[in-house]
Amino acid sequence: MRLVIARCSVDYAGRLTAHLPSAPRLILVKADGSVSIHADDRAYKPLNWMSPPCTLKEGDGSVWTVVNKAGEKLIITMEEVLHDSSHELGVDPGLIKDGVEAHLQELLADRIEILGEGYTLIRREYPTAIGPVDILCRDADGATVAVELKRRGDIDGVEQLTRYLELLNRDPHLAPVRGVFAAQEIKPQARVLATDRGIGCVVLDYDAMRGIEDDKLRLF
Repeated sequence: MRLVIARCSVDYAGRLTAHLPSAPRLILVKADGSVSIHADDRAYKPLNWMSPPCTLKEGDGSVWTVVNKAGEKLIITMEEVLHDSSHELGVDPGLIKDGVEAHLQELLADRIEILGEGYTLIRREYPTAIGPVDILCRDADGATVAVELKRRGDIDGVEQLTRYLELLNRDPHLAPVRGVFAAQEIKPQARVLATDRGIGCVVLDYDAMRGIEDDKLRLF
């Protein structure tokens, strides 16, 4: 990962245009090729970014040009570089889920028919470049389904599943891949966002899945 702190302006040219005026900012260049620009006033969301696959060219006059496969451009004009360092982070072990989430994943993988008649498991913890998908399976029609599991489902979980779906749908052996967001409780805002993105929502009954002979759940 490369970390650059610089006074810079940023212009995006693509489906729309956007401009960030000159200010000190953090620029992250990750090993997967992604480039993101951050301010100091939010927890994690960048001001602007370019997702991989994309290319970064550092031109004359301290101008960086990031171009993705669609031809969209992120142009970063450096005025003053305050810090520039690179660090090898290695392979990330991934998020270790708490006991309930891990057990939910195990139970649902063993009883994948909870999602619907004719569902079959492909595998748990299906690897992607940005982390493992909780469960990958196929529905009764043979279509691929990616499942993200949470105890409490909020917007961040939907965003996480959206990123997985973007990557999985690039694989011609899997595409088209649809998503299912499964949790013991799903917040209203997360449900609205999931529905807007064509992602199904499933509310799981953890107690019933642990042994009560009742496969009921609420599918919305």
